[in-house]
Amino acid sequence: MPVSVVRFNLVEPGADPASLSARYRAAVEMAAYADEHGITTVQTEEHHGVDNNWLPSPFAFAGAVFGATRNIAVTVSAVIGPLHDPLRLAEDIAVLDLLSGGRLVTVAGIGYRPEEYALFDVEWKRRGRLQDEVLETLLKAWTGEEFEYRGRTVRVTPRPFTDPHPLLLVGGSSKAAARRAARLGLPFFPSAHLPELEAFYKERLTEYGTEGWTMMPTEQTPLLHIAEDPDRAWAQYGRHFLHEARTYASWQSGDIRSAVRSAATTVEELRAEGVYRILTPQQCVSAGLDNLVLHPLAGGMPVAEGWRSLRLFGEAVLPALPA
Repeated sequence: MPVSVVRFNLVEPGADPASLSARYRAAVEMAAYADEHGITTVQTEEHHGVDNNWLPSPFAFAGAVFGATRNIAVTVSAVIGPLHDPLRLAEDIAVLDLLSGGRLVTVAGIGYRPEEYALFDVEWKRRGRLQDEVLETLLKAWTGEEFEYRGRTVRVTPRPFTDPHPLLLVGGSSKAAARRAARLGLPFFPSAHLPELEAFYKERLTEYGTEGWTMMPTEQTPLLHIAEDPDRAWAQYGRHFLHEARTYASWQSGDIRSAVRSAATTVEELRAEGVYRILTPQQCVSAGLDNLVLHPLAGGMPVAEGWRSLRLFGEAVLPALPA
């Protein structure tokens, strides 16, 4: 059975608070529907100060999802580690791990937008050292024992539900990220299909004498929308996908690799490119994808259309997939 994911970043350009509130509540209701229909994971993200209202608080959203569900995992991909107080982050993740019974997956990245660091008055040039401190602090804090932190002795409570600690992966597309993961004995989550980086990570595991594994995107990881009439859906809603693709592309420098990076500048180019795909239920079943990533509210997609896509996925796609 392929892995099934519902992705939410709650983007809505120009939204007023009432509209955003409705979108947030709909996303939680969609997560509950996904849970009831056997979808594997809700994936969410963190970005700050974005004009289109990109979700800045993934752990708050994860808590709402856990309160509405019983089985589905929530993957935060990724938390921007250096923008968080390490001790408070350890507490927040521990509490969510306890609330969910171990359903939280955290991917820790360092981000790629200097504007976000400026917003929080965090020095961009120190991001690597800050990320080291964050990860090291999380691992010590979750033991429940005292440890030295910035020249003083501290202890973080409560301990998480998951033993030895909540699932924590190091994300990124650089050798520095792979080396950091290997040094700490943490699993590595490349941001794209990068076999050469996976090989480098395994070499560093041997060098450091640690153990770990890789969760790498497949070569094709398209963002999906399900519709009975893809031509109509592209004509009516393609602009929402294009908005997200162009926003995301505007943040990427040449050395950043992403599984969902798009170079499209028009809806027609986006459709031909294949990073975003609108498929009928039958096309989705026959696509043979190992990872099915549904993006029902992409780029400010109307909530009603998001529900149509999700229901087609839950009722016409999932039951038809091979076990």
